[in-house]
Amino acid sequence: MKRYPRDMTGYGETPPQANWPNGAKIAVQIVLNYEEGGENNILHGDPASEAFLSEITGAQPWPGLRHWNMESLYEYGSRAGFWRVHRMLSDLPVTVYGVATALARAPDQVAAMKRAGWEIASHGLKWVEHKDMAEEEERAQIAEAIRLHAEVTGEAPRGWYTGRCSNNTVDLAAETGQFAYIADSYADDLPYWVKAGGRDQLIMPYTMDCNDMRFGIQAGFTNGAQFESYLKDSFDYLYEEGQAGRPAILSIGLHCRIVGRPGRAAALRRAIEHMKSHNGVWFATRLEIADHWAKEHPPKTNERPSLMSRETFVAEFGGIFEHSPWIAEGAYDLELGPAHDTAAGVHNALSRVFRTASEDQRLGVLTAHPDLAGKLAAAGQLTADSTAEQAGAGLDLLTDDERATFQKLNADYVEKHGFPFIIAVKDNDKASILEAFHRRIDNSRDVEFAEACRQVERIAELRLMEKLGA
Repeated sequence: MKRYPRDMTGYGETPPQANWPNGAKIAVQIVLNYEEGGENNILHGDPASEAFLSEITGAQPWPGLRHWNMESLYEYGSRAGFWRVHRMLSDLPVTVYGVATALARAPDQVAAMKRAGWEIASHGLKWVEHKDMAEEEERAQIAEAIRLHAEVTGEAPRGWYTGRCSNNTVDLAAETGQFAYIADSYADDLPYWVKAGGRDQLIMPYTMDCNDMRFGIQAGFTNGAQFESYLKDSFDYLYEEGQAGRPAILSIGLHCRIVGRPGRAAALRRAIEHMKSHNGVWFATRLEIADHWAKEHPPKTNERPSLMSRETFVAEFGGIFEHSPWIAEGAYDLELGPAHDTAAGVHNALSRVFRTASEDQRLGVLTAHPDLAGKLAAAGQLTADSTAEQAGAGLDLLTDDERATFQKLNADYVEKHGFPFIIAVKDNDKASILEAFHRRIDNSRDVEFAEACRQVERIAELRLMEKLGA
């Protein structure tokens, strides 16, 4: 069974209504990363100094050595930057991504976070890479991060963000059952549910674009005006979308040692004031948004087509193409994934099998379709789908003359083309079906074969939309 784990579709063209409180047009969510004192340092038992996300662009780890300049740049964040940001944002809901060992070394800062009513989520045990950690080691670090976080702050975290994560991180964090949300994703403007760690887990995507980290990388922000402009443009565009009925989240990522510098703090202040000047803006913590989303949009319990057994998949979709379960069997063997868990996704998989089948196989699908208002309909021997479709177009309420007309057209069409006249009756009514009958009956067989195949695919699409939702 070939299965592709990535979800390349998400909410698609029609995302769910966020229904933010009080009809807000946008949710603005500010994260302050507190990492200072939790970074790589031989004082912390690490093999080398920190080299990531500082004023020293292109820094390299110093194996076995302390890096005095790097340490002092991080210390700026805890000594000065945090307090500057705290003064600026203490009247707003903020989520802190707190590295547990950093919080343990910052009692004054933790007290200030709590006085401001900020949410303190977990940013892991240490601000280090997890990509090469063994699964058991990472599981143990997550458990210790939760324990130490509760010891230092007075309560266990309900949000999790590793940042420098591994492919196991989301599953390992989810399996604890501790977190209302996990933020190790950048895949959407809205929260979404995944199956992880044996449970339904809400994912609250984070940001790397509206993030002051871009001051610390090449091709990033070089001055405060760029950061301010980018935040404002992002806000304005999402606010406009919210006014058009598609409210989303503007996620903003900050770091004490980066945005806490005066020139950057000034730009952040101007951007925040711009956002505050608009009506219908919900400033919220990530936990508040997660709780709201879980209430408004709980996880769906329907079985996903891409995870069905072969037997279940064929039972569910074997009749979508009339009396042709071999199409569902072929679709099951394709590389399915989350993108195929929608009506459009299943339709694409089924249609691929149909389109690549031989002409004789496709002809078999065409001849499996019943005549419109024919003898099978009169005898009540249509499939449930065909019965409902023909009834929806009024073909079950024909006069004797109309029925005779349909039967004559059916016979003439089959005699000329060798297969029944096929049309997606849900797209039509009695009059338009008759018009199409008269218009198409004189086409060449090749033209009609191609048109009948298109109509078969459309019928399948409509059936799947009714079954799985549009």
